[in-house]
Amino acid sequence: MPAATPDTALWQELGWQPNADQLAQLQHLQEELRSWNSRVNLTRLVEGDDFWIAQVFDSLWPLRQRLQTQPDSALRCIDVGTGGGFPGLAVAIALPQAQLTLVDSVGRKTQAVQAMAAALGLAKRVQLRCERVELTGRHGHCRGQFDLAMARAVASAPVVAEYLVPLIQPGGHALLYRGQWGAQDQRELEQALQLLNAEIHSCEQRELPAGRGQRTALVVRAMGPCPKNYPRAVGLPGKFPLGQSGS
Repeated sequence: MPAATPDTALWQELGWQPNADQLAQLQHLQEELRSWNSRVNLTRLVEGDDFWIAQVFDSLWPLRQRLQTQPDSALRCIDVGTGGGFPGLAVAIALPQAQLTLVDSVGRKTQAVQAMAAALGLAKRVQLRCERVELTGRHGHCRGQFDLAMARAVASAPVVAEYLVPLIQPGGHALLYRGQWGAQDQRELEQALQLLNAEIHSCEQRELPAGRGQRTALVVRAMGPCPKNYPRAVGLPGKFPLGQSGS
């Protein structure tokens, strides 16, 4: 099946447009995703708007200011719960100087994403880790090492915050991709962040094109080193989210 491309209106709405090489890489990514998905069942969002809007656009819109003003600056970035490679692979294509670490606990997914990264010529900039993120957050090569940590569709916001904040250096940022977002969600996240020595830096909401639903991008800033007792042992963040009784 030939790889169709979206019209320019999509890029205009994003505020960033891939160059010819980046567009070719995104098309190639769709082809690789289609091929691997038939074997590994990575994602249902592979064709048409499912790919270009729900995958590519949704991965990149929270980063559009960086894409517009600092596309060639160095960036150490980690994508937690990468699944089929998003947002990590889209970010690696859009930010050609970024170094990406992609984490997922499912071996068949990390193997597929590693193969896709190699096929796209990204192997030197994209590293895969197959492990639970609670372990990543305590590893000496990862803890406090990243400028930006991201997670898309992983768990509730307090849980995701406990996964991401230990990974970023003081002054670094964590990007939480969310859907609907309300005052109660905000309060719960703020309670968790107090324990993690972090704060909400910004909260932005938008509707995805073509009626694909509301999205919220929360940027969290580390105020200093994350307390050493976080992240807690494997499984505990999800069972006992920070800021709730028992955590």
